[in-house]
Amino acid sequence: MVLFGSSGCGDEFYNEGHKTILEVPKWIKEYGLDAYEYSFGHGYQMSSEMAVKAGELFKEFNIKLSLHAPFYINFANPDEEMYAKTKGYIFTGIKFLNSFGADRLIFHSASCGKMKREEALKLTEYRFKELFDTLEEEGQLEGIFLCPETMGKTMQIGTYKEVCDLCTINKHLIPTFDFGHINSLEQGSLKTKDDYKRILDYSIETIGFEKTNQSHIHFSKIQYGEKGEIRHLNYDDLTYGPEFDGLAETLIEYKLSPRVICESMNMMPHDALLMKKIYKNLLDKKYIM
Repeated sequence: MVLFGSSGCGDEFYNEGHKTILEVPKWIKEYGLDAYEYSFGHGYQMSSEMAVKAGELFKEFNIKLSLHAPFYINFANPDEEMYAKTKGYIFTGIKFLNSFGADRLIFHSASCGKMKREEALKLTEYRFKELFDTLEEEGQLEGIFLCPETMGKTMQIGTYKEVCDLCTINKHLIPTFDFGHINSLEQGSLKTKDDYKRILDYSIETIGFEKTNQSHIHFSKIQYGEKGEIRHLNYDDLTYGPEFDGLAETLIEYKLSPRVICESMNMMPHDALLMKKIYKNLLDKKYIM
């Protein structure tokens, strides 16, 4: 079963007078969604005690929870002291997964900086294997997934092929396919069902059906320029893509059940519910036919 959720609650949650994460699980459930992604994008600014309390509520309302690690992660930073900070962000993210009872940590893998792309990717691969194999041997990855994300800018490591290839390194690695990022990086490439199939076919060929089935998905429309992503938009934007219908059709045809998280600009739950309805209408149409 495909699960639909949002990254954050957007303006609607706060306009209704809600304030804290402890109010989110019930609100998300009543909204009609199945999942939620809490972002630590700008740093881990929460006590472990609060995370435990919130996690109990997400479990009570049967909302599947994922966490987004800080944006500062860079497995390709040549400075060992800066790379130590990257490892720290991963370690802390795993601790918060355990506190929340969440099952997946989404993160941005690397930026090229002044390195050639091939060099940055090679260093990223080496450090992935070194770190995640060690964490697995220590038993720290039991029951969780680490989810490198496809990126939307030309200087970032994270094409869909790069992410799938990185996910072959350890069994606890599954991809986060951010289709808004992919569309931005590829200058508006996602228009038909076949465009989505190209990506998911590569994933199935590279990491197998099961990992692809468990994959994490971010979806939103994104404004882009020559160097890729500029800013997230709401789903009602008529200028930029991608549209969700082609992906929904592909998920149904391939019998895939990933977790779909909406990352619209400020209407995340509204647009997530819209995507859920698109998917269910196409699914009902398929079985009625």
